Amino acid sequence: MAQIIAVCMSKKKGTKKKTVPRALAMEDFGLVGDAHSDHDSHRQVSLLAIESINKMRDHGVDVGPGDFAENLTTKGIELTSLPVGSQLSLGDDIILELTQIGKECHSKCAIFRQVGKCIMPEEGIFARVIRGGIVQTGDNIKVIHAR
Repeated sequence: MAQIIAVCMSKKKGTKKKTVPRALAMEDFGLVGDAHSDHDSHRQVSLLAIESINKMRDHGVDVGPGDFAENLTTKGIELTSLPVGSQLSLGDDIILELTQIGKECHSKCAIFRQVGKCIMPEEGIFARVIRGGIVQTGDNIKVIHAR
C-alpha cells in the first residue's frame, strides 16, 4: 500500500523543509503555512518518493525527507509513471491533481553542488489541491484517476 511517510514544510522558499506530524491542505492553495502555497500556482504541493531519496543515499549523500524541499515524501508509488492530470487520494479527504513532473533547476541546490546531481528536477512531481483536509504521516495514497 502506498503511503505518506513524511509531511514537510518551510517558511522560506529555497530552503530544506522540516518534517511535521500533519498539515492542513487547503483547496486550490496548498499546505497552510508552507512557503510554496499559492492560489495562483499549479505547483501547490510537491511530492517525492523515498525510493528516489534512497538513490541519492546510494551515492553517499546523507539526505532524508524534506531535504529536497518536497512537501510530501511517499513510499510504494511510482510517482513519475503517473501522467499529468492524474488524481491521488490522500487519507480520508484530500484529492490532488498532478500538474507537473520534474522541474527546471535554475539555481543549483546545495545537494547538486555537493554531488553533481539532484533528483527533484527529474523525479519530483507537483500537484494542486482539488479537495483539502488534513494530511499526516501514515496516510494511504490511492490513484483515483489516471489520464
